[in-house]
Amino acid sequence: MGCEATSVGEICSSRRVASGLPRGGYGWIVALCIALSFPLVAGCGKKKSTSTYDQAQGTMGEGGVGGGSSLDQYRRGTLGTEEGPLHDVHFDYDSYELKSDARDTLRANADWLRENAGQRTEIEGHCDSRGTVEYNLALGAKRAKAVRDYLTSLGISADRMTTISYGKELALCTEETESCWAQNRRAHFVVLSK
Repeated sequence: MGCEATSVGEICSSRRVASGLPRGGYGWIVALCIALSFPLVAGCGKKKSTSTYDQAQGTMGEGGVGGGSSLDQYRRGTLGTEEGPLHDVHFDYDSYELKSDARDTLRANADWLRENAGQRTEIEGHCDSRGTVEYNLALGAKRAKAVRDYLTSLGISADRMTTISYGKELALCTEETESCWAQNRRAHFVVLSK
């Protein structure tokens, strides 16, 4: 869950609606708003990143596959430059249908998951920049679910996989061209700790 600290600010700055308070009688409201903001700010602590798979040693380390989730990589400025043991699959425009090359990639990913039965993975759904935020979040979720469902059909337990959608928010490429958009329409894998 995200931190909603702005709601206190909205309460504090809201207009006086039929309160009947005299002008200048807001000092206690300001004090109350300040007091209420401390628990909200305290709850906004930074989460630790997920663990990563070290291909050389076959072990987990800090930060997620190739340095963590796409969000972790974005924060470090390394989005798209770090690879893990599981490979991304790509989608056609406005689609969550798995193409034949995506199925081939997912079969190889399933082999790795069978060989590393103790590992879990998060499947991230991503979209290109066209469409609304809401639409792309829903499409990204459908893409991640399609990948999870296919891996499940190959014998990988659904309990080992979680999904998340980033929609169009974490683009690998920001040019407004078809080749760039195609890079962003993907499902990305993050190996999680056991």
